[in-house]
Amino acid sequence: MKGVAIAVVLIAQAAGAAAGVDLDALWNFNDPAASEARFRTELARASGDDALVLRTQIARTLGLRGRFDEAHRELDAIEAALGGAGGEPRVRAWLERGRALRSAGKPAEAKPLFERAYTAADTVGLEPLAADALHMVALGEPALDDRIAWNRRTIAYAERAKDPRARRWRAVALNNIGSDLRDAGRLPESLATFRDALAAYEQQGRADNIRFARWQVANVLRLLGRHDEALAQQLALARDHAAAGQADADVFDELALLDIPRAAAWRAQAESARNARRP
Repeated sequence: MKGVAIAVVLIAQAAGAAAGVDLDALWNFNDPAASEARFRTELARASGDDALVLRTQIARTLGLRGRFDEAHRELDAIEAALGGAGGEPRVRAWLERGRALRSAGKPAEAKPLFERAYTAADTVGLEPLAADALHMVALGEPALDDRIAWNRRTIAYAERAKDPRARRWRAVALNNIGSDLRDAGRLPESLATFRDALAAYEQQGRADNIRFARWQVANVLRLLGRHDEALAQQLALARDHAAAGQADADVFDELALLDIPRAAAWRAQAESARNARRP
């Protein structure tokens, strides 16, 4: 499902940069290996808290590639230095260890780390990281109602945050609620929530996020049987992606389901788009 595949990118965009390192400029979540190389280049000239923050992000690149043992070793290597570090390296280390555990199928072990990261970040005013931690707790909850409750808490935190980077988490949490409601078959609620997420992304103004949020709305319209509306929206997305020099395989997949006479052509375009992204 597209919502799962792109979530990490949206989350990263919400998280914001470290105090002395522009993490946004170094990250490409579609290419963790290239991101690791950039972090290591930056690390060679960094020191203090900046160096520790960079190493937490190196651990994250490893976790995104399923190299969980290496991610933990990277975090183990900075553990002793964290005691004398500022709040941000400690919070990021807890977040990345928690993410590695959750991705390895150990959400119960990850949850206390996310809760610790939230408390510490909120205490020292690192609002974007506090919101990140709240949303990570939500992702690890096994029950739908608990996931929704934690995402609602993330939304409330984002809405009262002073830091604009923290306020970006409102859109992410709304998207995650919409995805959970869709998975639970609660499609009218999912559609309404995805529309709220779209409005939130439109306020932020990032074209890629807005296109993603439009896809979510159109996908649920199809699931609701509102095929004409869904087809019109996916065709518009295909045109907008093309105008931006992009091709979205998930849009073509939807068009293959909606535009039956041209289904084979849409599937071929989806395969071509996926092949273009493979290393």
